[in-house]
Amino acid sequence: MDALEEKKLLFRIQNGDKEAFGEVYDEYVTKIYRFVWLKVSSQETAQDLTSEIFLKSWRYLAKNDIQKSKIKNLQAFLYKVARNVIIDFYRKRSDPVSIEEIEGDIVDDRLNASEKLYLEDDLKEVKKALDRIKDEYSQVIILYYLEEIPIREIADILDKSEGAVRVLIHRAMRALKNELK
Repeated sequence: MDALEEKKLLFRIQNGDKEAFGEVYDEYVTKIYRFVWLKVSSQETAQDLTSEIFLKSWRYLAKNDIQKSKIKNLQAFLYKVARNVIIDFYRKRSDPVSIEEIEGDIVDDRLNASEKLYLEDDLKEVKKALDRIKDEYSQVIILYYLEEIPIREIADILDKSEGAVRVLIHRAMRALKNELK
């Protein structure tokens, strides 16, 4: 979605157009869900948090003047809301998340059984490694490599400069590599 389309959607949303927000939802729900799921490791929790993210976003966008609110990038805004909702979730939660809580298939159905087993094991190892590195590192890896968000937008999401994000990505990859040894 280009910047002009986003501005039009934001204008329509501010004027109470629920269909415009539906377009935003359709465009970003899968990406936001995947981001959340990688951070919470439970499909049910990820679904609940994704719903909360879009509800909070709708409420904010519908009631605030978009021109004054400094929203330059809709995708960055949604990821920032997602990041804050996840932080709030972990603040409220007292019991730790284990890798065994992961439910459902995360592997392509077109693979044969042995390929699936190897890939599932590899994915579990990477997920465990992501859980062991600093939260900021795992977030930047997910945003940059899995969600394929440009550094400029990651900088907006994390409230950092582009140079700081590049350094963060480098350090995160080094930390992940050390965990996977």
